[in-house]
Amino acid sequence: MVPRTAKETLLRYAKGFPVICITGPRQSGKTTLAKETFPDKPYLSLEDPDIAALAKKDPRGILESYPDGLILDEAQYVSGLFMYLKTAVDKNPSPGKFIITGSQQFNLLEKVTESLAGRSAFLTLLPFSIEELAAVKLKSENPYEMMIKGFYPPIYDRELSPYDWYTNYITSYIERDIRSIVNVKDLGQFQVFVKMCAARVGQLLNLSALALDCGISHNTAKSWISVLETSGIIYLLHPYYRNYGKRLVKTSKLYFTDPGLVCRLLGIHDREQLFLHPNRGNIFESCIIAELLKQRLNKGLTPDMYFWRDNTGIEIDVVKEEGNILTAVEIKSGKTFTPEFLDGIKSWLRFSGEKPEHCMVIYAGELRLTHERIKIIGWDKTETR
Repeated sequence: MVPRTAKETLLRYAKGFPVICITGPRQSGKTTLAKETFPDKPYLSLEDPDIAALAKKDPRGILESYPDGLILDEAQYVSGLFMYLKTAVDKNPSPGKFIITGSQQFNLLEKVTESLAGRSAFLTLLPFSIEELAAVKLKSENPYEMMIKGFYPPIYDRELSPYDWYTNYITSYIERDIRSIVNVKDLGQFQVFVKMCAARVGQLLNLSALALDCGISHNTAKSWISVLETSGIIYLLHPYYRNYGKRLVKTSKLYFTDPGLVCRLLGIHDREQLFLHPNRGNIFESCIIAELLKQRLNKGLTPDMYFWRDNTGIEIDVVKEEGNILTAVEIKSGKTFTPEFLDGIKSWLRFSGEKPEHCMVIYAGELRLTHERIKIIGWDKTETR
């Protein structure tokens, strides 16, 4: 069992909200987290056809059978249940009563927003973080090996080849989720689309070019990107909005929430292939941005992360807002620190007027030091900065 950082957030929510919703990609550990955090609560999975049929036929009865609340897994499969949940919560709004999980966040968020506004709290759970794996000594010492393996819990619970697991994950995700949400007439075409997204990881998202390369319309590409983003497979990092006297890029950048999935989509089998791959830097950048995202989401915080890039090509990989302080982060896939790593941050400092102390470089090495008042941090120590 790998303890999840998000458990503290769930316990905090349980003190103030009658309904807690845990969303995130399939196989990210939502059910395990709910059961481990609330071990005394009864558990029902609405993926079970018999239980789903009973919940559809008699939703009031099934909720009244558990007066102290319960864990409802994959609740989006019985959408009619949410109105009865509202009635049950209004009668007895005791905190932490119902724990709801769902992989199809689109359907779940819509139903909860409609029926349980003001009565529910949301937690998005992504796969394991580096910090969580390091705490139980499951972290690899090599960043490229770590990226090949990825962070999904089943890979660490069983003796599985990451390549084999991700192959089946891609298939089941397309068959179970995508087809139930959008009208995908050609599954092979959608698979090509996802692979083309992986090939563009870390790049500015050009929907027109992506649609053209996949042989689909711009609107279809936009719809599929939205589904991948809402389901937690990809993450769109938006440009920072403040203008420092330069014309800024206004297009989002495309990242995946798990590097193992990217590697499988690109056909990368081992760390040697990854090290030599032309997209190595972008995959590493995606991995670190996913880690920064997990840190925020596990604490119940909004991401508040952006990138900054002007029309001359000067770019900062991540700009984070912390109150009135802007933290600039550069991400480098090299394992040896060189002063050139700081060039982008120095340009940012000239434009922004921010302090060097609020800047950092995260790289693929292990050292932790300060150079010209800018923090240099190893890839596996971002949580301790």
